[in-house]
Amino acid sequence: MKKQFVRCLAALSLAAVAAGAGAQQAFPAKPIRWIVPYAAGGGSDFLARTVAQTLSTQVAQPVLVDNKPGGNTALAAAETARAPADGYTVLSADNGTLVFNPALYKSLSYSPTKDLAPVTLMGKFPMILVVGANSGFNSAKDFIAQARAKPGGINYASAGAGSPHHLAMELLKVEAKLFMVHVPYRGAAPALADVVGGQLPAMMVDLAAGSGFIKGGKVKALAVANPTRLPQLPDVPTFAELGYRNVEAAALVGVVVPSATPADVVNTLNRQLVAAINEPSVRTRMVDFGVEPVGNTPAQYAALLKSETERWHKLIRDLKITLD
Repeated sequence: MKKQFVRCLAALSLAAVAAGAGAQQAFPAKPIRWIVPYAAGGGSDFLARTVAQTLSTQVAQPVLVDNKPGGNTALAAAETARAPADGYTVLSADNGTLVFNPALYKSLSYSPTKDLAPVTLMGKFPMILVVGANSGFNSAKDFIAQARAKPGGINYASAGAGSPHHLAMELLKVEAKLFMVHVPYRGAAPALADVVGGQLPAMMVDLAAGSGFIKGGKVKALAVANPTRLPQLPDVPTFAELGYRNVEAAALVGVVVPSATPADVVNTLNRQLVAAINEPSVRTRMVDFGVEPVGNTPAQYAALLKSETERWHKLIRDLKITLD
C-alpha cells in the first residue's frame, strides 16, 4: 500500500509538471491588451500597431491596441501598474514614462522601477536638429555660432515640455554653451508648422515626425543626435562629427508589464515581441517610418534604462527643469 501511495504521488507530481509546461507553452491563451499612452496616429501608436499586427499572427491571438493619453503618459503607466500581472496587459513606454517623469515631477502615480518591468526595447527615434528653410542657417556650425553670439536671441520649439525633443535641445545647449529660449508646443506637428512658417527658427525632431518636411524642403536637417549618420539622411553629420560627442538623444520606445509578472511570462513575451520586430516586413516598415529597430533582452533593456536615468536626471537636476 505504501509503495502504491508513493507511485500515485509521483504520478500526480509528473502530471502537475506536465500541466505547468503545457500552460507555459499555451501562453498567450487569450487576447493581449496593448496600452499606448498617446493618441492614435503618432510614432508610438504606429510602432505598437505595426508590431502588434505581426505579433497577433505569430501567437494566434488578438492583440488589441488601446490608446490612453493623458498625464504626460502617467495615466496609462498607472493603469498598467494596477493591471493583473499575467502578461495580458502590456504598455508601450518611452523614456518620458520610464526616465524623465520621475525627475520632472515631485510625485507620480506610478514608479517606473517598482511598478513596471522591462520586456524589450522596440526601437529608437533619433533626434535631428532642423531649421526653417528660410531661417538663414546653412549648417549646424553656423547655427551654433550665431546662437552663441546672441545669447537669448534665438527661440526654439519643441513637441512639449519634458519631451525627448525638448531635452535633446537642452543637452545641446549645455554641451555647446548656448542660451536659447524654449517654446513648448502640444506635439511635434504644430511645432514643425511654426518652424516652417518662420515663427521660430529651430527645433529638435525625430525622423518619423519630420521626414516629410525634410524631404519636401520645408526644413533643413543640420545634424543628428545619434552615434552614426542615419541611412535616411546620409549627408547630415552627427553632432559627434562636429565635436559634440555627448549630444546623443532619441525617443526610446519599448514594452513593459506590471512588475509582478512572472519571469517565464516576461521571457515568453520577449521572444514573441523580438520575433515580430525582426520579421523583415516589420523592420522595413519601421525603417521607412524613421525608427531604428532594436529588439533586445529584458536585462539589456533594464541596463539601458538605468544608464539613461543617470544621464538625464543629472541634466534635469542641473538645469532645474520641473513640470510641477
